[in-house]
Amino acid sequence: MMKWNLTGKTALITGGTRGIGKAIAEEFVGLGASVFIVARDADVLNETILSFNADISVVDGLVADVSLSTDRLRIFEAIAKKWGRLDILVNNVGTNIRKKTLDYSEVEIQKIFNTNLFSSLELSRFMFPHLKKSEYPSIVNVSSVAGLTHLKTGIVYAMTKAAIIQMTKNLACEWACENIRVNAVAPWYIETPLAKQVLKDLDYLKSVLDRTPMKRIGKPAEVASAVAFLAMPASSYITGQCLAIDGGFSVYGF
Repeated sequence: MMKWNLTGKTALITGGTRGIGKAIAEEFVGLGASVFIVARDADVLNETILSFNADISVVDGLVADVSLSTDRLRIFEAIAKKWGRLDILVNNVGTNIRKKTLDYSEVEIQKIFNTNLFSSLELSRFMFPHLKKSEYPSIVNVSSVAGLTHLKTGIVYAMTKAAIIQMTKNLACEWACENIRVNAVAPWYIETPLAKQVLKDLDYLKSVLDRTPMKRIGKPAEVASAVAFLAMPASSYITGQCLAIDGGFSVYGF
């Protein structure tokens, strides 16, 4: 059963204090991994670490903004000091600004690209030397169904999420010779603080559910389980794939 858990594995999760990122951290800890989470809010980060470490110290973290190159270097150094290697990298951090295409400022576009896309690419590159030292290295990128089809999330967010899927494919092929697997997940609406703000509009919520065959919103733990599987030795022959976690939304025709 060792291939179906994460016992002894080390994992870095960006945005690991809330929503999908926190659920992934909880799933990983439950499966035996030691977890290092990165977030920008020091108070929330410390509270999250304390909540995990009530019984045993399995979670550590760092206050950092992954969209900044200086902070990505700090993360690299922190992992080098703590473990000297890395088994799993989860690029989860993401942000959005919902506007029509002509209404975006250049600053807003750059912010979304830096946070969603460039941080994932650059952090993957930073962690490459650490991942090479692992027996079963794995990267899991959190994309979105917005990267697979048109949604009302705004063009810039969709562009970054589509690019993450293509980045996943390219890295999977390029780094396969190093035994580093790279996969992605593409969630639909999930019960996170960010999604709840949008789904407060009952008409909009009805439209979302009408387009979802399973007729409900997903839960963070359901995304976390898929991420954990892609990080396990059990998925050792899977790379370059994007798994939609969407209740059937992306395949629902008419």
